[in-house]
Amino acid sequence: MEPKSQSKMQTNPSTLKIHTLMHVPYEGLGCIENWIENNNHTVSYTKFYENFTLPSTDNFDWLIVMGGPMGVYDEELFAWLVEEKTFIKQAIESGKTVIGICLGSQLIAEVLGAKVYPNKQKEIGWWKIKKTEVSKNIDILKDAEDEFTVFHWHGDTYDLPEESVHLFSSDVCKNQAFLYKEKVLGLQFHFEVTPKTLSEMVVNGQSELIECETVQSEIQILEQSGYFENSNNKMFQILDKLFRHN
Repeated sequence: MEPKSQSKMQTNPSTLKIHTLMHVPYEGLGCIENWIENNNHTVSYTKFYENFTLPSTDNFDWLIVMGGPMGVYDEELFAWLVEEKTFIKQAIESGKTVIGICLGSQLIAEVLGAKVYPNKQKEIGWWKIKKTEVSKNIDILKDAEDEFTVFHWHGDTYDLPEESVHLFSSDVCKNQAFLYKEKVLGLQFHFEVTPKTLSEMVVNGQSELIECETVQSEIQILEQSGYFENSNNKMFQILDKLFRHN
């Protein structure tokens, strides 16, 4: 059973209009859908793998940018990346809360002027991340342990955008997450995965599961079901706090 958001936002009756950018059909919102439903928010989508039209930034409060197997530098293969980057920049400049997951965090980093590039090693599977010293004073993470296990599926990394706060690191990838001006959050890893969405990622990403020191096998990935609840609860806590603050 998937965990439920622990807060119904009873102290604030307002609801959000959330827009989501999806790059492939198998990397969706996961447990974030639970949070949206539990709090009576609404969600709309731009799916770049279908015919799409991007909305006006006046039509949503939050923007969530999901993952995908492409890189931010693959504009010749995926021409819509150019339009997407412009859109993300507009959303940030408009003062929206913007959350990027995996590829989404890399797109945000590039839009904010940081370099995105292949990491020395891919990181795929359930691996530990550690809070940075400065992140221990960030309110959205105060309820999180200093070290815990989350799901990763990324081969690229990024430098930290200027004026951003470095939140997490791992042994394989130093820059795992950042917060920019309290409203823009980039996460390299996947707090949002559920058993269903993880299975879809594994089925569609088989070619990348070449087992090595930093890439787990399909069996290793799918059998570690004990981490879902903690990861999803971390996602809910962050979303709740971002909502209260913004």
